[in-house]
Amino acid sequence: MAKHIFGTDGVRGIPGEYPLDDATIYAIGRALGGYLRSTGATGQVLLGMDTRESGTLIAVTLARGLADAGSLPLFAGVITTPGVACLVRERAFAAGMVVSASHNPWHDNGIKLISSSGMKFPDEIEARIEKEILVLRKNVPATPAAAVALSAERELDLAYLAFLRGRAIPGASLEQLRVVLDCANGAAGEYAPALFRSLGAEVISIHDRPDGRNINAGCGALHPEAMQKKVVDTGAHLGVAFDGDADRAVFSTASGKLVNGDGALLAFARYFKSIGQLKGPAVVGTTMANLGLERALAKEGLKLARVPVGDRYVLEEMLRSGVNLGGEQSGHIILLDDSTTGDGLLTALKMACVVALRGPLESLVEGFQVFPQAIVNVKVREKPPLESLPEVARLLAEAERALGDSGRIVLRYSGTEPLARVMVEAETQADVDRWASALATALRAAVGA
Repeated sequence: MAKHIFGTDGVRGIPGEYPLDDATIYAIGRALGGYLRSTGATGQVLLGMDTRESGTLIAVTLARGLADAGSLPLFAGVITTPGVACLVRERAFAAGMVVSASHNPWHDNGIKLISSSGMKFPDEIEARIEKEILVLRKNVPATPAAAVALSAERELDLAYLAFLRGRAIPGASLEQLRVVLDCANGAAGEYAPALFRSLGAEVISIHDRPDGRNINAGCGALHPEAMQKKVVDTGAHLGVAFDGDADRAVFSTASGKLVNGDGALLAFARYFKSIGQLKGPAVVGTTMANLGLERALAKEGLKLARVPVGDRYVLEEMLRSGVNLGGEQSGHIILLDDSTTGDGLLTALKMACVVALRGPLESLVEGFQVFPQAIVNVKVREKPPLESLPEVARLLAEAERALGDSGRIVLRYSGTEPLARVMVEAETQADVDRWASALATALRAAVGA
């Protein structure tokens, strides 16, 4: 069943506009509550949010929908998306809901649904819930019931931090480590510094003063330049940049070199293999993973299993094939022995432990040759199948013949925005630029907004 409200990472939009208008938000809460009731699920539904100014109103509206469907919401306040997933799993909540648009700008927001397992609902369950949402939103009472009062349960913060501390690698001391943490003015702002300080690290925290509108603004995982500079200026051993809801993390070496999710996967693969804790026949990545990662893993005797973009697809393949390490170039890393979701704080903690045990991050990714890569976003008015666009299909075939085994091209639509993404990587920058430009131009001519 095709979905129209849910994308690859929940619902995204502009608050006040469909699908984040009040009627649809209320219907989302009520539909989830109805689904839980239909399956006999009991227990509370955990609600959390990031730091966007629209978050509280959306959370209250969701809570009213849940309550009207017979579910009892419990509010965690500002908390990371993986924090909600962790607490849902560890404390047997019936489900979780996170009000966040992750790495998007402040004026966007979103809603993510989390099943009782701490994982996202399967596509078929989301489709079933969406079908009910579309019915319910047409019948929202003209005079809604009184809003549900939400008061954040601060004890949940302590429980999540305790969980993270318990996942530190035995024998790794952070007491000699100086770490720069870029909290993206988002949900990591209180958690990340508290976690690292509690383990003895010297913490330099930046972009940790959210005002409702500065989340991800020129900072965090999408804009790590300030973090990289701060690492060099302060003589830090490691830098970490999170995104708004802290489900991703990217890193800086002591010299200021950026290490994204691909580099993190390589560093973890090498470490876990060396101690006999790497499970399965491969490391799971996505179609966007750099060809350089695939070749670096091959030198370690490891394969890269590629899946479509989206951490849910990474997790599904990990579970299917018995792999315990996977992730995305963007910094979503799933360490399955510890968590069923990408958790930026957990990733940062593990990486800091590996650095403390094995030395500088630069040495952990030594020999990783990143192929030149370009990602071009094309704003689109509609999303017909890409193979149905003749000129795009012709150019794609020509480019793939020209690059052969020395490059890759990925064309796909964004699951959260009205965009088509063109990714080209090759051995030379000239080839990257040529084909990325040609394909983007063809897309604009065919479906550009």
